[in-house]
Formats: sequence, C-alpha cells, structure tokens
Amino acid sequence: MKIDEITKQSLLYDYYGALLTERQREVMELYHDENLSLTEIAEEMEISRQGVHDTLKKAERALEHYEQKLGLVEKFRKTSNSIAEIDQRIDALIEGMQSGRGKGFQGTDVLRGELAEIKAIIDEIEQ
Repeated sequence: MKIDEITKQSLLYDYYGALLTERQREVMELYHDENLSLTEIAEEMEISRQGVHDTLKKAERALEHYEQKLGLVEKFRKTSNSIAEIDQRIDALIEGMQSGRGKGFQGTDVLRGELAEIKAIIDEIEQ
C-alpha cells in the first residue's frame, strides 16, 4: 500500500471509524496505527491471517462507501484549501495596505482592522 493510500485510509478512518464494527476498528487500528503485520494481528486476535485480511479489506471498502455517500473528507479538503487561499489573499491585502498601496481607500484603518480580525479567526480555525 502506497503512502498516499495509507494516509487516505487513515483520514477515512478518522472520519468514519466509529461506523465500523468493533472487530473492524480493532483490525484497522492494529494495522494502521500500531503498524502490525497481518500475521501479528492474526496471532493477537486468535484468528487466521486470511480472516484479518478479509476484515481489513471489508473495513476499507466500508470507509470508501461512507465517503462516497457523505463526502466529509472531500468537504474537509475543499474547506482547508479555501481557508488557505483566503488566508493568503488577506495577507496580501494587509501587506499592500501597510506598504502604502492602500492609501486611497476610505476607512483604511477600519478595513485593516477587519481584515486582521478575519485573519485571526482563520488562523484559529487552522490550529
């Protein structure tokens, strides 16, 4: 499994893991979080390696299905990208105003203050 696929599965698990069965959650956690092999998980859970594999694949398919239906991970990605773009634009506006390019605006101080407050809110969301 490639790094991007592992990251994707981890993100899907973060969003939808509570919707899986207890056994599926346990296998996912041991495999992805604890980085155990299928054989190690089989020994720990006292089931066959094939049983672990089947449970893992079924859980991964379920997570993909939830994402297709609910789209929470995609919405999170879009929101994060939007926030980053807004943040960058606000930084540019503030910088432009501070360097004197914004002197022609009426209420520059008010606008600067509003932009700084909006930026602070965005910075807080990103934490």
